[in-house]
Amino acid sequence: MHLRKDRPLPVRHRSLALAVALGLAGAPAVAFEALNFSTPGLAEDLRGQIKSFSALTAAKEDDRTSGQDILAAALSDYGIVIETLYANGYYAPVVSIRLDGREASEIPLLSTPATVDRVDVTINSGPRYQFGTARLQPLAPRTDLPADFRSGERAKSTTITDAAQAGIDGWRDLGFAKADLVRENVVAVHPERRVDVDLGIDTGPRLRFGRLNTDGDSYVRSAAQRRIAGLPEGEMFDPEDVDRSVNRLTRTGAFATVTLREAEVPNPDGTLDMELEVTDAKPRRFGFGAELSSLEGVTLSTFWLHRNLLGGAERFRVDAEVSDISNNTNGIDARLGARLDVPGAIGPETDAFFRGEIAMEQEPAYDSDSVELGAGLSRRISDTLSAEIGLGYLYAETEDDLGKRSFSLVTLPLSLTWNTRDSDLDPRNGWYVNAEATPFLDTDGDGNGARLYADLRGYYALGERERTVLAGRLQIGSVIGPEIEDTPPDFLFFSGGAGSVRGQPYQSLDVNLRDGVDVGGRSFVGLSGEIRQDIGESLGLVAFADAGYVGEDSMPDDEGNWHSGAGVGLRYKTGLGPLRLDVASPVGGDTGKGVQIYLGIGQSF
Repeated sequence: MHLRKDRPLPVRHRSLALAVALGLAGAPAVAFEALNFSTPGLAEDLRGQIKSFSALTAAKEDDRTSGQDILAAALSDYGIVIETLYANGYYAPVVSIRLDGREASEIPLLSTPATVDRVDVTINSGPRYQFGTARLQPLAPRTDLPADFRSGERAKSTTITDAAQAGIDGWRDLGFAKADLVRENVVAVHPERRVDVDLGIDTGPRLRFGRLNTDGDSYVRSAAQRRIAGLPEGEMFDPEDVDRSVNRLTRTGAFATVTLREAEVPNPDGTLDMELEVTDAKPRRFGFGAELSSLEGVTLSTFWLHRNLLGGAERFRVDAEVSDISNNTNGIDARLGARLDVPGAIGPETDAFFRGEIAMEQEPAYDSDSVELGAGLSRRISDTLSAEIGLGYLYAETEDDLGKRSFSLVTLPLSLTWNTRDSDLDPRNGWYVNAEATPFLDTDGDGNGARLYADLRGYYALGERERTVLAGRLQIGSVIGPEIEDTPPDFLFFSGGAGSVRGQPYQSLDVNLRDGVDVGGRSFVGLSGEIRQDIGESLGLVAFADAGYVGEDSMPDDEGNWHSGAGVGLRYKTGLGPLRLDVASPVGGDTGKGVQIYLGIGQSF
């Protein structure tokens, strides 16, 4: 944007590009002791902006103290200061930057001082200007211009820029992809302290999406890139469709960068081709995790991931977990699973998946060896809402207080997930809701029914700095249809441990059917609340309380039992998520005693 003036601005400055010549006269630095800003009459917040943007401030903080560095920073600051003042409506500033008493703009580039001891920055902003005329034409229907782009409002340069962009975006949203600013008349009338703005837009023709062209440098096939992007060829141009295509490609994880550009010139038939450039991410990834509980023992997990298994951005992941290590109350559990996700299998928003898992569980209430196979579809309904449907088969051999049994089930798992959290690893605001329904058919008996489960989590940060976070969780589960005797033990519900009630032993709350027969329940309720308080930049403290309910019937009633626990925790922030240490003890129920310790990565929920 160009600014015409009825008289020159009284600001002395020199092209920053010339500062490159300073490299000819480098000298070792030995001083830069004082940096002073004098801003008479300037509001404190604007003064703070200038100091924070200042190249001189950055040089001092970074200990770049040679004369060459200081002069380069000073020359840069002329432009930075003026730009900041323009952005706040001041169009007649006088800026002086003196290095040991010499105006920086007057120092010859080939005579750079070896050292600079003192820098004095003096800024006289001059009066604040207002908009006189504020015109932008033509405007698309429903264009949302900045509220302060009108006569009488403060004439901030950022408002002019925002208004121009809003005008262009308004036409682009209607399919005019090549809308552009063709008239920029911005005049500062100094005697009247006003800025007159007259902007004009050329809409260009209304265009439709043409072909999506790829650069061919990716290991992901071009046909797969187009399928996943799902750009609607032949339909009216819409910037939101472009954004959605970029997001779909990014979500696969196969690409480190995704850029989708419009062709410079539309086609004669009124279509506009799009140019896709991608950079492949590293195809393979390996990771591990660990968690420690004083009663449940050690849990170790690992995974191996391939982001482009067959050349179509297929995501193949293998997970292995061993838990209850060093646990004296029950044996070791082990799981090995694999999942293949095929993006864009049925339309751009619907992926296909195939999964399998082998598990050996030696829990306090039962032992189980199982094999599970499944396939299904997952669909992203919106940025925050997704759904999944599958078809699976489960075979399990179990032993508990009811004896040895085997189960052969055909399952139809369904799930719906709503996630508005600002972070999955360390959320501070937002909601997470996961609702699951798994109807099952017993191929060997009458144990037909469904397992229902819902997990609701909410987060709310307090204060302007959001250093205190309130977090809450509600879990609800139910098995409907079969009696407990006809239900696989791992479909039933228990309470106690890190995932439900901290301070209570793992799976310590169950259902007593009769003397000597303790099994899981058909109904479950879990409640958790936390207060998370940041201490400094890396540390945090947590106070929490948990409660759990398990009942024999499908719906909670007075016959079921509750227990609870409470404690405190310490969090240390890392790149992988917070390192978690929790200490808890029972406060209600008769299922446990003593103190339990939990150590892991990530918040508890």
